[in-house]
Amino acid sequence: MQLSEYSTEPTESIEKEEAERIRLEDLEKISELQTRLFASKKKSLLIVLQGVDASGKDGSVKKLFAGLNPLGCTCQAWKAPTNEELSHDFLWRIHKAVPAKGWIQIFNRSQYEDILVPYVQGSLDKERLHSRLDAICFFEDHLVRENDTQILKFFLNVSKKEQKKRIEERMVDPTKNWKFDPSDLDAHEKFHEYQNAYEFIFNHSKDAIPWEIIPADKKWFRDYLITKAVRKRLEKMDLTYPELHPALKLPSSQE
Repeated sequence: MQLSEYSTEPTESIEKEEAERIRLEDLEKISELQTRLFASKKKSLLIVLQGVDASGKDGSVKKLFAGLNPLGCTCQAWKAPTNEELSHDFLWRIHKAVPAKGWIQIFNRSQYEDILVPYVQGSLDKERLHSRLDAICFFEDHLVRENDTQILKFFLNVSKKEQKKRIEERMVDPTKNWKFDPSDLDAHEKFHEYQNAYEFIFNHSKDAIPWEIIPADKKWFRDYLITKAVRKRLEKMDLTYPELHPALKLPSSQE
């Protein structure tokens, strides 16, 4: 596949106001489904957010958390590995952060960073990169089979033009200055290299859990699609409240 074949603009004929109305309704449903998930403690959900710098990963996390109970949901933002993490296999730090049964875990970046960065930097050969992709595929399958963890993987597909606009906003808007990092400029210069890296991942891990390519130039449409996908996945998990043991039930009142 080629990312150029996928639009970064809205792909549905829907107005912003209508999309927001549906998103809020979906958040209410997600909140109720999360309660069932947490109460039953039989399954878990891992949400992976990937994309180039300024594609909207932080914003997506914020919008999702608006409808989630923090008692049953956490978020892990992945940075460059520490010296201790580098002394282990690349999935060591990831495995420690996967969700326990009953929980929703959001990954802001993920295990795929250890393919993306080496690909762009040229620090690992293709054989090693393929080996890591195979390891990730087995890892994700392991989570599904052994812990009944459902996995949603979103790639936020933003255009180079929109990325530049958002980076410039970080530089001139006092309320966004804190978001700016000089590495953002380097990431923008290497926009196409990172796109190629993602295409390598998508094209060489076809047996892995599939990615959902999210048009991300319009934040409201991005949030609408992600929220809808999360609601649908939770609904498919057939979540039910646990029943009280019959011996613990109070007798029914007699009239």
